[in-house]
Amino acid sequence: MTWRDLMCGEPRSTHVGDVLTLSGWAARRRDHGGLVFVDLRDHTGLTQLVINPERSVAAAEIAKEIRNEFVLRTRGEVVARSPETVNAAMPTGEVELHVDELEIVSRSTPLPFQLDEEGVDETLRLRYRWLDLRSDRMQRSMRMSHSVISSIRNTMDGLGFIDVWTPSMTRGTPEGARDFVVPVRLQPGRFFALAQSPQIFKQLCMIGGLDRYYQIATCWRDEDLRADRQFEFRQLDLELAFVEREDVLDVLEQVVVNAFAALGRDAPTRPFPRLTYAEALARFGTDKPDLRYGLEIQDATEVTRSSEFGVFATAETVRFLVAPRAFSRTELQRLEEVAKEWGAKGLAYLVYDGDQVRSPIAKFLSEDELEALRSEPGSTVLFAAGDKATVARVLGGLRIHLDRELGLASDDDLFHWVIDFPLFERDEETGNWTFLHHPFTAPIAGHEERVAGDPGSALSQHYDLIWNGWELGSGSIRIHRPDIQGDVFRTMGMRDEEAHEKFAFLLEALAMGAPPHGGFAMGIERFVALMAGEPNIRQVIAFPKVASGSDPLTGAPSAVADEQLRELGIRLLGPPA
Repeated sequence: MTWRDLMCGEPRSTHVGDVLTLSGWAARRRDHGGLVFVDLRDHTGLTQLVINPERSVAAAEIAKEIRNEFVLRTRGEVVARSPETVNAAMPTGEVELHVDELEIVSRSTPLPFQLDEEGVDETLRLRYRWLDLRSDRMQRSMRMSHSVISSIRNTMDGLGFIDVWTPSMTRGTPEGARDFVVPVRLQPGRFFALAQSPQIFKQLCMIGGLDRYYQIATCWRDEDLRADRQFEFRQLDLELAFVEREDVLDVLEQVVVNAFAALGRDAPTRPFPRLTYAEALARFGTDKPDLRYGLEIQDATEVTRSSEFGVFATAETVRFLVAPRAFSRTELQRLEEVAKEWGAKGLAYLVYDGDQVRSPIAKFLSEDELEALRSEPGSTVLFAAGDKATVARVLGGLRIHLDRELGLASDDDLFHWVIDFPLFERDEETGNWTFLHHPFTAPIAGHEERVAGDPGSALSQHYDLIWNGWELGSGSIRIHRPDIQGDVFRTMGMRDEEAHEKFAFLLEALAMGAPPHGGFAMGIERFVALMAGEPNIRQVIAFPKVASGSDPLTGAPSAVADEQLRELGIRLLGPPA
C-alpha cells in the first residue's frame, strides 16, 4: 500500500492527469449538495479534494462522515481548476484532486479549538499541544528551529569544533540561579544538581587538549519563568583554547550570519558593533540596549550643579532623555508611574509646545540651564536625578516604555556586543563582592592585581551578544591560572578550605597545564524566537512550561508516592502544595 506519492502542498499544474495518492489531515470539509470538498493538509500545505458521487459512490459515502482533523488517505486524478475557481493564495490553487478512493485512517473526537482559531488561551493550547503543533504557526517555529540548529552544526563543523557530550547530573556550581537537585537512591541524603550549563566541563575539555568543543546543550535553572526563560532550555555551548576575545566573537558572528543565510534572510553586517558596559549604561541605561531607535540618555549634572531646583543641585547625577512628543498632563502622570516602578521618587520634565515650555520646574531653572536643555518643538525632556545606578535604571526603563508606546524602533535586525564588564559587583543582600558573570571569568590584562587589591575597579573579559534589546548569550575568556582563580574565590568571601571542598578538581586541573581559553553560550530558543518574530520563547518550544512552572499537557510536577520517597531517604515536612 502507498501512503503518499506527493505531500499535500506539492501538486502543481505539471501534475495534471497524474493519478496520485495523498495522505493527511482534513483541515476543512464543505458539502455542496452531494459534491463534497475537503482541504487535505500536512506540514507542506493543502490540496483540495473533490468527492463526486458520480465518480465514486463509495468515496461519497465515506465523505459524509469526515470531520476536521480526521486522518485520510485518498487516491485520484489531478485536474486543473477552471479559471474562475483558481485560488491564487494557495501554491496548489491551480489544481485539485478528483477522488476515486477514500479511506478514513483515523478519526478525531470533537476539538477543543480549531487550528485556525484566533485568540485561543495559551494554557488550552499547551494542554492539547499535539493538536497545536499541527498549526501553521507551530510548524513554522519547529522547522525554523531545526534549520537554525542544522546551520549551527554545519558552521561549527566547518570551523573545526567537535561535538562533546557532557553530563547533566553534576555537582552544583555558583552560576547565578538556583539548582534543580536530584536525589540518589544508592546514596541517601546526597544529591546531584542538574547542570545550569556545562561551564566547568568545557573548561576541562580545553585543559584536556580537545581545543575546540561545542554542543547543543540542555541546561536547567530553577528561576522564575518569563517571556525569555524556561526551567530547561538549550544553548549553543562552545569553548576554544589559545584564543583572544576577538577569536570567540568572530565564531559567534559566523554562526549568526550563516543562520540568517540558511533561512534565506539578509544577514547582519560584520563585524558587529561594540559597546563597553559603561558606555551602554551611560547612553541607554541598560547593558542590553536596543539600538533600533535613538532616544539616548544625556547628562545634565554639571549644567544643573548650581540650580535653584534643589533636587538637581544636590543629586549625584542628573540625566535626561528627549522624547519626540509633547506629552499631555495625563500622559506625564502615567510616565511618572512607570518611572516610580523603576525606582524614581518622581519625574521632572520640560514640555516644548511650539516656542513655549510647560513645566512646574521651569521657574527654578536659570536662562542658561533652560538654554542648555532646550529641545525641539513637539518634544518632552524627561529627567532622573539620584545615584548613578538608579538614574540609569529609571531612564533605561523609560526608554523601553517610550519605544513601546510611540513605536520608535525600526524593522532592522541590529546585533552588537557589550564588552568590558566589571569583574565583581556588590551583593545587595550581604554587601559582599560577587561575580557579575561567573567566578571563572578572567580579568582584562593588567587588572589581575586588582582582584585582591581593588575588586570594584577590576574589569573582566566578559562579553554579551545583543539582538534588538534581547541578550542572546554571554561568554568570557576564562581564568587559566590557579593563583588568580584562588584570588577570585577569596574576594568573594570563600575560604581556601571551602574553595578546595567545592572546586578541588578544577583547581587541580588548572595547576596541570591549562591553556588560555574562552567560550560562549547562546540561547537557542531566544535566537529562534527572534528569528520567528515571536514575543515568547514558549512559541518555539514543542512542550514548554507555563509561568507557574507547570506543564498543562502532562500535569507535571506531581506528587511522589511515599514508598518512592522512603527509597530515596526523603521525608516531606508537610503535604505537597
